[in-house]
This record gives sequence, C-alpha cells and structure tokens, in this order.
Amino acid sequence: MSNQYEKLAEQQARLKQKIEREDFKLRQSKYYENRQDRKARSRRLIQKGALLEKYFQADNLSVEQSVEQTEELLKTFADYVNAHKPNKLKNDQPNN
Repeated sequence: MSNQYEKLAEQQARLKQKIEREDFKLRQSKYYENRQDRKARSRRLIQKGALLEKYFQADNLSVEQSVEQTEELLKTFADYVNAHKPNKLKNDQPNN
C-alpha cells in the first residue's frame, strides 16, 4: 500500500512539473507574441511619423512643443483631409 502511495505521489509530482513547464511555455509564447506586436506597432508609428515630417515639414517644429504643434497642424487640416480622402483609405469609424 505504501509503495503504491509513493508511486502516485511521484506521478503527481511529475505531472505538476509538466504543468509548470507547459504553463511557462504558454506565458513565454504570449510574451513573444506581444513583443512582436509592440515592435510592429512601433515600426509603423515611426514610419508614419517620418512621412508626416517629410510631407508637412514637421521636423522644423520646435523640439519643446513639437508634439503639441504637430497636433495643432493636423487638427487644422483634418477636416479637409478627411472630406477629400479617397474611398479606399476611408474607415467606417473615425479615430477621434
């Protein structure tokens, strides 16, 4: 009886370790996936920022207020751009 109990205890310990390993793999996979998503988003934002600087010459805005000035510049032209945006670039929901 004692031998059977020991075998069951060992099996339980092995199963717990296996669960812990699988849980670690799952967390690691989710972390990697989230990291890839963040990298892709950062790259996209950098590329769009570079285009903004290129076409609006926003790189000439002062460093201290560049974000606020850029927002002001975009607000100035947002209505016009959204009204004249080609259909292929229109979204169903505006990003306010």
